[in-house]
Amino acid sequence: MNMNVLSSNAFTPPHLLPSRRSPTRNLFSPPASAMSGRKRKADDDGSSDDRMSASPSMSTAELPRPQPRHMKRMRTNLSGRPLPLPRLLETLSADEMRSLLQSICQRHPDIGNEVVSTAPRPSIQSTLEVLSKYEAAFQAAFPFGGRSSSDYAYNRVRQQLIELLESLKDFTPHYLPPNEQQPATSLAFLDGATDIIHRLPNWDTYQHNRHKEEAYEEMAKAWAIVIREAAKKAGGIQLQYGGWDQKIAKHNDVSGGKMQEAVHELRGGLGWMANDAAPPATSGPEDAMSIRQQLLSGNYGMGASPGIGAW
Repeated sequence: MNMNVLSSNAFTPPHLLPSRRSPTRNLFSPPASAMSGRKRKADDDGSSDDRMSASPSMSTAELPRPQPRHMKRMRTNLSGRPLPLPRLLETLSADEMRSLLQSICQRHPDIGNEVVSTAPRPSIQSTLEVLSKYEAAFQAAFPFGGRSSSDYAYNRVRQQLIELLESLKDFTPHYLPPNEQQPATSLAFLDGATDIIHRLPNWDTYQHNRHKEEAYEEMAKAWAIVIREAAKKAGGIQLQYGGWDQKIAKHNDVSGGKMQEAVHELRGGLGWMANDAAPPATSGPEDAMSIRQQLLSGNYGMGASPGIGAW
């Protein structure tokens, strides 16, 4: 009986057997967690392989190029604004700059004082160049044709003549002691400034010549001040060896004797050399009548004919 039961069960088809509550599981299949872990690992490996094996299909021209670090990008938020002060000053000419600075100094005297105290001292050459510009403007104002000494010519150039003499009057005190401590500098400026006065015309009307006469008077006083101070330094060595005795004598001749005050001051400054300068007995007449001997003896200008600057 038992054999029959066993045999019957052995030949029962599988689909006719009673069902089980839990589904059958293949004992040889790996767990689901292991499969998912292997799948993730394979995906990671595949993505890495794909990245390593990817061919450079993108052109190098499409790749972004790094900007040089020393170059600055242009500002994109552009809007209207005034020029910075350094750029504005670059656009101004010398005359515009001078006019602007003068206007600011007039409105703010403290700034003007600071400019005067900090600005470099003008040289003789630069000052004479400025005076030459005024003289050139004066000469250019003369009308064409006619006599340059006529009343008509005077009326045409009167404004430029006053500007020239005013500039000369402003510059001269700058080169006088005690503002200027070097006599050589003072004498060199006075020499060039006096030449400018010599070149002024003598007008037909006597009243028009007052400008030139006053300029000679002021210039003679300036020469006297400088000579007096130069005689105190090193015994007037610069007056003796600088040839200033001859230059002053020439200026006096050209002005028609209007520089006589400077001549008198020079004679007093060189008086200590009278004994050394006395000519020997064997001297010729030219040495006895030298300019220096005339200055020291007080005979300079006596019997001399008027210079070309005489009225």
